[in-house]
Amino acid sequence: MLDWFRHGWDHAHDTDPYEWVDRELGGNVYGLDSIFDAVRKRNLPRPHTIDDLRDLLHEHLYVEADDKADYIRLGERGLRVRTDDDEVDLAYYFIDDGAVVDLPDRLAFLVHDTWPLPGNAAAAGASFSHGVPVRTVQLGAAGPDCVFSVRLGWDAPDTYRNLDLAGAVALPGLTLPDLAAHLGGVDTSDVDGWPHELRLLRDLITPGDDDLTPALHRYARLPGYHPSPAGISNTPEHDGSRPHPPTRSLVRVDTHIAQVARHIDDFFGFDQWFLFDTRWAAAHPDLARSLLRYTAHWDPFQT
Repeated sequence: MLDWFRHGWDHAHDTDPYEWVDRELGGNVYGLDSIFDAVRKRNLPRPHTIDDLRDLLHEHLYVEADDKADYIRLGERGLRVRTDDDEVDLAYYFIDDGAVVDLPDRLAFLVHDTWPLPGNAAAAGASFSHGVPVRTVQLGAAGPDCVFSVRLGWDAPDTYRNLDLAGAVALPGLTLPDLAAHLGGVDTSDVDGWPHELRLLRDLITPGDDDLTPALHRYARLPGYHPSPAGISNTPEHDGSRPHPPTRSLVRVDTHIAQVARHIDDFFGFDQWFLFDTRWAAAHPDLARSLLRYTAHWDPFQT
């Protein structure tokens, strides 16, 4: 990581910083070129240590933050940066490959580069312990099973900003195949106080849904990047009164994990929603824990 930034120092005086970052990383990273632009304009000294680099980043890297030290976190194993591009909060990471090997329960999801996640699951009775803060809603009977809901989108009413994360929703006593029927049997007047994504899912389920597939296809067709439970049942996509419009959204439902990549538009791209239970998590514990951690705090190294 230190060598990569030194490499940028070496090119800062003969290459446009924005274009260099774009070529190196295969796309723009909001604000990252500012450190190399400062190298060129201020002739900043080349960092010799991680401490040198940290001081230079804290002073010269552009981030939207009142407390830059908290939003630019650099250690021996990784740089984690949070900023705001005036549309949404975003974070980017430089992670040492040794940390990926040593800390898969924190980083496996971040470095997983294909969609969807694998769909196989463990046998009945498998156990899973996550050790990550979650929001628990008790709907089912007591038991070893649990369903987890992880929605990665823009600022829901539960939180102020999309990276002020509240954590996944945990539903103890349920398996994923039970979830649609169980939620569908809850009267909508009884959902006050539920996390937003759980109320959203309840409103997407209609009578007769045996599993989550129809509801998640309805979600995949919701317009905009700010879906709300209010009025969903009145949309043509929900009530079936018109043919579905074309969509680039992706839906995959396996027995113990359901996944949606909902296309917003060409600027915002996709948001994602994962619903999985203990049996899937037991078969993929590092993916499950890192996914739960990713929605609990923007910094995967946060303790």
